[in-house]
Parts: sequence; structure tokens; C-alpha cells
Amino acid sequence: MTVNELVTPIAVATEEMNCQRAVRSAMALALAAEPRVLVLGEDVADPPGGVIGTTKGLSTEFGPHRVRATPIAEQAIIGAAIGASLAGYRPIAEIMFCDFLAVCADQIANHAAKLRYMSGGETPVPITITTFVAGGRFGAQHTQSLEAWFMHTPGMKVVMPSNPADAKGLLASCIADDDPCLFVQPLALMFAPKQQVPVGDHFVPLGKASVIRPGSDVTIVAYGVQVPQAVAAAEELQAEGINAEVIDLRSLVPLDMPTVLASVARTRRVVITHGATQFCGPGAEIATQIYDELFGELAAPIARVAAPYAPMPFAPDMSYLPMGADIAASARKLFGK
Repeated sequence: MTVNELVTPIAVATEEMNCQRAVRSAMALALAAEPRVLVLGEDVADPPGGVIGTTKGLSTEFGPHRVRATPIAEQAIIGAAIGASLAGYRPIAEIMFCDFLAVCADQIANHAAKLRYMSGGETPVPITITTFVAGGRFGAQHTQSLEAWFMHTPGMKVVMPSNPADAKGLLASCIADDDPCLFVQPLALMFAPKQQVPVGDHFVPLGKASVIRPGSDVTIVAYGVQVPQAVAAAEELQAEGINAEVIDLRSLVPLDMPTVLASVARTRRVVITHGATQFCGPGAEIATQIYDELFGELAAPIARVAAPYAPMPFAPDMSYLPMGADIAASARKLFGK
């Protein structure tokens, strides 16, 4: 093979997909490639094929023994997934909404996350827990963004995609990983926007952030549902002569602090935004690590823009999640504007 052949990119077939279709594609490829991959959860089998159709057609194609609908019992879903993983399987366990992780938190935190450690590495738990974070009009018990709970649990990996290509690639990496992974899907992003996504195998490494918009004046750190709002804020600031860099974390554990620190070291200003509550949210940990490394180099205090310390309201006309304008306003203050 020549040097030119080694460096020439290989053409990859792509199709336009939304996050829903990208997630289904990742699961279908994993089921087809590895007979030890299983899917279990409420309504995951046909005809519903999942609460929003992410598993539609999979039980018909691979059989109900591989894609199994369960009773409404989150403890049983995660318990069965852990048991199957100890027997050599790689289960994908769907917990319908992020809020319902509270029902099975013992199995996740005290069993899935700890068994590899407690066995001296002899019993990995390669399960992928998929769940959804809803937006308004779903009520206070279906809208909580609880990723910080599981970031705080040693042994867990936590990811939240913001676009279809990352949704497929991150899920594929979670399924292939030997540690338990929590794959959180913002419901608001599942059907739009669409983008070109590789049709075949596609992996996005866990623990690697993406700089989706280069900039020199201020860094905006976001993930999940707040990434489009961060981009909107950057575009608003650009019109005012402020060049914002936007980082999509993608992975919360492992957390790609080197990429964040390299950006903030250049811009010397940072805004951290997320859909979880600001108090004790992921942004607090990120801010602390930035202060630890770059305190003397910052031109302004670190800003955090996140959800208030209150349940999300049902009323659609009540603002709760920060919008692009809120992020832009916070960034302006770092420049004394």
C-alpha cells in the first residue's frame, strides 16, 4: 500500500437521518454484528417499537428473544440487564424517561457501577442504559435532567448527544464498551435537525469533545439540548463583534477537560450551559476544574447558564430552559456589556 493510499480518506456512504433514526441504525447494526447484544425495556418490541420509535422494526427483524418488551418495572429491567451482562451478553436497557432512573438507582449505582471494581476486574458489566429527557408539556415527573447523579457515581460512563451523527456514534461506542454507560437522549432533538450520517458502522469515541464552532473571544461549553442554543448565542454575539467558540462535550464521563482548558486558555472567558438545574449541576464541576487550572489567566469570572432550582412547569408559555439569548446576555457581561 502506498503512502497516498494510506492518507486518502475512504468514501463513506451516508443518508440523511434524524436522531431517532440514527439511534435505531446503531442498535440494528449492533444486533446484526453481535448475537450477544440484547434490547429490553417497556414497549421496545413491535408494534410500538419504543416510546418514540427508536426500536421500531427491530423485534420483527431479530426476534422477540433479542428485542424483548418488559413489564413496567424499571428495577426488573436493569436487574435483568446486569444479570445478562454477567452471563456474557451486552444488553441495551431502555428506561423510558430519565426521571424513572430513580426507581432503579440502586441497581445502577450499587451493582452495575461497582461489580467490576468489587471483583478485581473479573466481572465487567457491559450494559447500555438508554433514556430520554423530555421538554415542556410533559410535567415535572417526566422532564428532569439527572445526568449529574450518575456523573457522581464511580464506574459509570455518561453521554448525551446533540445531533444525529453523534447519537449513532456515541451509542455504538457505548454498546461496545465493557463498562456500564448511560446514554441520555434529549427528546427535543430526536426528530430535528437532520444531517448526513454514515449508513454503516460509525463510532464516536467516549470522552472526546467536539469544537463545533471555532472562536477567539469567549468559550461556550454545552452538551445535549443546549448545544443548538449555544450556537444561536454565538451567532448573536458574532453580529456584535464577539467571536465565540462553542464546545459540545458529548461525553460527561469521561469528561474531555483538556479540550475545554485549551479553549479557555486562549479565550480567557467561558460560559457553561446545560439543561440540568444549575445548583450542583455538571457546570459546577467543570467550572471548578477550570478555576483550578486557569484561575490566574481568566479575564472574567466563569459564567453558568442553566435551569433554575425548581421542577419544570407544564405550562408551555413559562420559560425554564435557557435560550440562546440568555447565553449571549451572560457572555456580554464577561466583556462588561
